[in-house]
Amino acid sequence: MIMDVVSLVTGANRGIGLEVCRQLAAAGHTVVLTARSADKAEAAARDLAGEGLPVHPMRLDVSAQGEPERAAKELAGRFGRLDVLVNNAAIAYDTSQRASAADLGVVRTALETNLYGAWRTVLGLLPLLRASARPRIVNVSSGAGSLTTMGGGTPAYRVSKAALNALTRMLADELRVEGILVNAVCPGWVATDMGGRGGRPVAEGAAGIVWAATLPGDGPTGGFFRDRKPVPW
Repeated sequence: MIMDVVSLVTGANRGIGLEVCRQLAAAGHTVVLTARSADKAEAAARDLAGEGLPVHPMRLDVSAQGEPERAAKELAGRFGRLDVLVNNAAIAYDTSQRASAADLGVVRTALETNLYGAWRTVLGLLPLLRASARPRIVNVSSGAGSLTTMGGGTPAYRVSKAALNALTRMLADELRVEGILVNAVCPGWVATDMGGRGGRPVAEGAAGIVWAATLPGDGPTGGFFRDRKPVPW
């Protein structure tokens, strides 16, 4: 008997996160849809249920200390393990800022969610991932965090995503021996509330994240991808 795959997505009440939940649920995963507020998680879950895709809503504010550990207790009681963690929650696409005149408070706030939030979520949920037969961690990154193509502007977002890429490399190296695959995925410029108009359909951006979440055991780890192809660090 094939066991259900239990997947958790952070920041999933809208945009890319919601679409990732939709695609994973359509693929047969048991999906835990999280948001900073229970009301937002429940509203998004109702929308998917209306499409015939039931998911489990859960409050998870990745910027708050102790939240991942609380979520881990709830997950342990419901499922006993976690197979896929998608670190999608992100803020502060600060296109109006320049590094040479940045508000460091904005940078600090971005790091709290985009880097530390993902990091503390991994630490809190790692015991449940270790209980899985096919654990996967996907960090939703951005080409804006690529040092190879790094330009000016949007400093809080760029620095936070570059740091998330570094975390991806470290985790992949340390967890490889346990069979935990860890990759970063850039969804590209997607038409969402954060990305704005003009981007490609959200389903296309989410597809690469779902690919990384469903890699086979001999799949890559420690990589940075867009549309299943490597992106320069």
